[in-house]
Amino acid sequence: MIKEYRLKRNYTLELLAEKCDISWRNLQRIENGKLETAKFGTIKKIIKELDIKDKYIIKLIKQQ
Repeated sequence: MIKEYRLKRNYTLELLAEKCDISWRNLQRIENGKLETAKFGTIKKIIKELDIKDKYIIKLIKQQ
């Protein structure tokens, strides 16, 4: 789901990672569903940068 939002905003992995101050590899892991390795603060930065709304955040959490 994060990847979908990233692509809708025409962000590359590298650009979003830079805006969120994380490595693009870490972002790639998160996009591939490995949220257990991500810190809450990192997820929060991504959600804010991509402007993901509350109902979609809940959906994202339920997928895990």
